Amino acid sequence: MRLLPDPVRRLAAWCVVILLVSGVVYVGIRLSVEFRTAIVPVLLALLGTALLGPFHRRLVRARVNRSVAAGVTCVAVVCVVGGAVYIVVAALVASGDDIVASLRNAGRDLAEHFGAAGTSLDDLASNARELLTKFGGTAASGVISGVSVVGETIAMAVLALLLVFFFLRDSDRAVSALRAFAPGGTADTLEAMARRAFHAVEGFMRGTTFIAFIDAVCITVGLLVLDVPGAVGLGALVFVGAYIPYLGAFLSGAVAVLVALADRGFVIALWVLGVVLAVQVLEGHVLQPMIQSRTVQMHPAVVMLTITAGASVAGILGMLLAVPLTAAAFGVLHELRTRYAAPSDTSSEAPAEGS
Repeated sequence: MRLLPDPVRRLAAWCVVILLVSGVVYVGIRLSVEFRTAIVPVLLALLGTALLGPFHRRLVRARVNRSVAAGVTCVAVVCVVGGAVYIVVAALVASGDDIVASLRNAGRDLAEHFGAAGTSLDDLASNARELLTKFGGTAASGVISGVSVVGETIAMAVLALLLVFFFLRDSDRAVSALRAFAPGGTADTLEAMARRAFHAVEGFMRGTTFIAFIDAVCITVGLLVLDVPGAVGLGALVFVGAYIPYLGAFLSGAVAVLVALADRGFVIALWVLGVVLAVQVLEGHVLQPMIQSRTVQMHPAVVMLTITAGASVAGILGMLLAVPLTAAAFGVLHELRTRYAAPSDTSSEAPAEGS
């Protein structure tokens, strides 16, 4: 190795590090897929704990017993999530026929206005509908034939809720437990990394929820003012899609524009497009910097690659979990860079000051 130049040796060392890290990540992903029944509830519980932690801490500061505070928090989240799911499902069921009918009318209008091209578009829509029908039939038959999948999902949800209770109740012991299991001399570093990762996930979850609520309210109000059918259902779709950055907002906004085009015409569709774009600009230039300024910021390209990787590993669930987990990883990397890059910077600046 001494015969090689220094840049080549550094490159080889970095390649070895990258290969080792990639191998560890791959093994971790494969193990997570194999033990998803246990891993997924833990990850969901961590996200829920990050989102509900401030409420639990307020109860504890109000001199409420930690177990009682954790129980109240879990009951509150069951009521809120159950109510939200009911509202979303009811809104989508109530407006689903209008949305589907509007999309069908949009396909017919395109076929009438564009002639042969419209016929091709109509054929494409028919083929897509047939594909979706086949996919839906396959999914439905899989659900019906595998009742265990439903039981597994319910079991994971209940386990995640119980883990949220224990994580909230025993959060004060987490630091001492981490320090007890840490190898000698690494307790402070591990604690700082864990805190930075959890704070990143906590900020991401709270910020995303708040931003999703604002986006849904603004778009719903705009659709109601423009008298677009299924406005509440489309707003609920926007809220759910906001948890998948960029891709969810794009898809929900496209559905809203198509529904407006089919039912209210080209001019109203342009107004809906303007409303959607205005909300996206508000989110990107005001809400994101103001609400999530204290969390780990990731480039949009990194977010899209993360979502794609999560979808390839675990489908929709992977898309939902990929971004907060990547935010936690970025938090850990930021903490490591802060701890280990600062001494080298100060040492390199010292001779310059002395000279």
